[in-house]
Amino acid sequence: MVTVSSWLRAPCPALVVDAAGAVHGMNDAAKSLVPEQVSPSQWRHGESVHIAERSYTTHRVDNEDDSVTWWLLDETELLLERERAALLSRVSSALMTSLNPERCMTVVAEMAAEHLADEVLVIAPRSGDGHPVTRCRRDEAPTYELRHVDVEAVIGLSEALRGFPPVPSRWIDPAAAPEWLAGDVSSIVVTPLPGHGVPAGALILMRRDAHFTEDEEAFARLFASRAGVAISAASLFTQQAVITERLTNDLLPPTLRRYEHVELAGRYRAAADTERVGGDFYDVHELPDDELFVVLGDVCGKGLDAAAQTGKVRTAVHALLQVVTDHDQMLHALNQALLTTDKSRFITTVVGTVRPVDEGLRVKLTSGGHLPPLIVRANGEVEAARTKGTLVGILPRIMTSTDEVVLAPGDSCLLYTDGITEAHGGPLGDEEFGEERLRRALTACGGMPAEALVEHVHMLAAQWVGQNEHDDMAVLSITAPRRRSS
Repeated sequence: MVTVSSWLRAPCPALVVDAAGAVHGMNDAAKSLVPEQVSPSQWRHGESVHIAERSYTTHRVDNEDDSVTWWLLDETELLLERERAALLSRVSSALMTSLNPERCMTVVAEMAAEHLADEVLVIAPRSGDGHPVTRCRRDEAPTYELRHVDVEAVIGLSEALRGFPPVPSRWIDPAAAPEWLAGDVSSIVVTPLPGHGVPAGALILMRRDAHFTEDEEAFARLFASRAGVAISAASLFTQQAVITERLTNDLLPPTLRRYEHVELAGRYRAAADTERVGGDFYDVHELPDDELFVVLGDVCGKGLDAAAQTGKVRTAVHALLQVVTDHDQMLHALNQALLTTDKSRFITTVVGTVRPVDEGLRVKLTSGGHLPPLIVRANGEVEAARTKGTLVGILPRIMTSTDEVVLAPGDSCLLYTDGITEAHGGPLGDEEFGEERLRRALTACGGMPAEALVEHVHMLAAQWVGQNEHDDMAVLSITAPRRRSS
């Protein structure tokens, strides 16, 4: 039998139960813990029992007189740590599924309301007209809004939004909190949401009928650190996506407007299906006296580097048009600009000036090492413009020649890049589309509106390529509208 000295003064609660299942002895630790109505006869070795809001693991020791000593090992803290570790793991897993800041704030608010507090606010740094705020009460759906927040009205909130350590909850008087924050609450915790070098916001926890312990506040900070990193990552991703979208839109060919005397249409397809931009481009600029200046070109290379160069070329052309519209002067100036800025990338380009005349449209065309534009007559005849020149941006001086054509009503001038003619595909998958095949296809396009013409050419090239790799493709049509009969 267990001796008095071995168990009465032990720190772990212990009970002695006789063969009939009655408790006939407890040590000092058990007397202050175990209620008189306890029934050890229902216990099983190694199971968990809950006594006085704590959890214990039962350990049975059989004695020589058929009695049993039950030792109770407190596992409350261990279970709490396991529960908290599991919560942090769930938080991380849940937040990894989204790179949307609002969604991340919602997940954080929901999980904090379920496990940490009765009511939760997640406040992000000020953006535009206010602070993004997600509020969630336990067992209720979260709400999200952009609102004006007086951060100085809540002790610790201004500091938390700047990333400073939190103040203890005992320093925050719920009665002094603004009405928008707290109603009938008894304790408030304000802790920062640390991000990637920049604070991601603040987490506010509120309880109605209980106060936060120091241990709970410490865990709230740990919870906030996981949440802040995820919210910060989502915010940075969103900012980068917005920047990328704006820059990409600036690099894409423009949306062509309608003109009374000229039909314009263009199509563009980047070499990589995962990228929207590449090395082909076209632009249209308005000149005095109803004239238009058009440019289509192809930068050496493809992908984002080539797209960045197209942006430089388009900007240079726009700037040069303020002082020169003559084709030769324009291409020579552009050649010098490219030689000065980047000798590793040259371009081929064709520029044109379009002027309405009584006969239809008078189009002046000059090539800088580019494929000559094709003239598609209304009756289906196809001819190449008589213009040629040297590459732009590779030699100190370039040679150019200019052609001038008149487009009667229904005629079109088609500008295109070699991504169309050099597209490999066809029945065997390795045949080049070629200029001759393009010309034959255009004989059936006489009199087509500009939109229909570029769509048809774009479709032919796409069908020819199929799933094969291809270069950037750009096509631009200048069409003289058919005159309405009076």
